[in-house]
Amino acid sequence: MRYGQALRDEIAAEGTTPLIGVHDMYAASIAAGHYNGLFVSGFGFAASYYGLPDIGFIAWPDMAAFVERLRGAFPRHHLLVDIDDGYVDPEVACHVVQRLERAGASGVILEDQKRPRRCGHADGKLVLPLEEYLAKLDLVLASRTDLLVVARTDATEEDDILRRAAALAETDADVVLVDGVRSVDRIRRIRQVVGDKPLLFNQIAGGKSPRLSLTELTELGVDVAIYSTPCLFAAHRAMETAMAELKYADGRLPATGETGGEVGVKEATELLARNISRHHPVRQVVPA
Repeated sequence: MRYGQALRDEIAAEGTTPLIGVHDMYAASIAAGHYNGLFVSGFGFAASYYGLPDIGFIAWPDMAAFVERLRGAFPRHHLLVDIDDGYVDPEVACHVVQRLERAGASGVILEDQKRPRRCGHADGKLVLPLEEYLAKLDLVLASRTDLLVVARTDATEEDDILRRAAALAETDADVVLVDGVRSVDRIRRIRQVVGDKPLLFNQIAGGKSPRLSLTELTELGVDVAIYSTPCLFAAHRAMETAMAELKYADGRLPATGETGGEVGVKEATELLARNISRHHPVRQVVPA
């Protein structure tokens, strides 16, 4: 299957394509039941896999292994992967892109930050000279076969944002992303300088950007929206609540299934069994 072309076709269709950030296989199993596009967020993966903030700790073999597991469970979902700065070196970036394409990724996002890097919605971001980033981007584009490539800038100054967005739109990248956009008016200006190139918008709860619906994004000319952390932050809140309730109940677990509203082993097993049945019918998996 040409996963990159399938995502291009989705983005080219009417409306704004949503891609939901997933931080582990369980979160992906839930998100896949509601959306046909998943996004491997660097913020979420750093938090889930390492328990660390998104400031450059991710090792590319760990990311590649996660993508392989995702594609194995979700053979028909779109799968966009955040590869940060390509793990610093341009040759490494090309190698990672080729590995991810063989693993079945639909696309990657390559940013223009330099180390020490930051979450796109954090303060203190530094960017590479534009020419240096464009050279890295060109190598990545030449190394892919079908993979969709999103060119991302983390510039923060108005003139630099528009200059870089226009330059990225002139490359062979499939989509342009300006991360940490702070206003609707700035989205409109970026849309103008990008021209006909598809535009991506990154939404993260508590981030720099305004909270916008898909309808509003479509009206602004945004072609694809990534939701970096809804699963991660929802899990955070739910686990805090569950631990507090368990402590309050003196360690007695809540009722599940027909006798209560909580998820139990039966519901979890049924959810995970779908990751097998997406490939072929299997016998019913019933918990002991």
